[in-house]
Amino acid sequence: MNSVSSDLEELNRQFSAMPPVQAMAIKALKLDDGVLSVSAPLANNVNDKACAFGGSLVSVMTMAAWGLLSEQCRRAELLAEIYIADTQVKFLAPVFGDLLAQASVHSDTDWGVFLQTLRSKSRARAVVHSSIKNEQGQTMCEMKARFAAIRSKI
Repeated sequence: MNSVSSDLEELNRQFSAMPPVQAMAIKALKLDDGVLSVSAPLANNVNDKACAFGGSLVSVMTMAAWGLLSEQCRRAELLAEIYIADTQVKFLAPVFGDLLAQASVHSDTDWGVFLQTLRSKSRARAVVHSSIKNEQGQTMCEMKARFAAIRSKI
């Protein structure tokens, strides 16, 4: 498993506070150029066929997307609650190794407009793309999800 970037400690604390996420052992690894990488060991997410459980694949990609939005809002000094609204998932091939997901803001979303809308209207929507690839870089599953952000009043 990859090492964790120290600037993601708060995000990993949030992950650890969620019992299902903790049980799956999902960890944020790095945020680089608008892409959040998260991982989870296969051992915690294996099914009866010795590959990753489909629900775990979706959960890891969802946490990568949620984590990306949460961390980017935190870095922009915006306190916001992030909620998933809907998702589309494609399972392309079984995953027989550890789960490594990457999430980035989808081309349907302008990050600057998202932040400005959240600041001015206290609500915004974003579309995020997540995927899990194998060690050879082949996409094994991918997700496009729409999220809502609601600015905290605190």
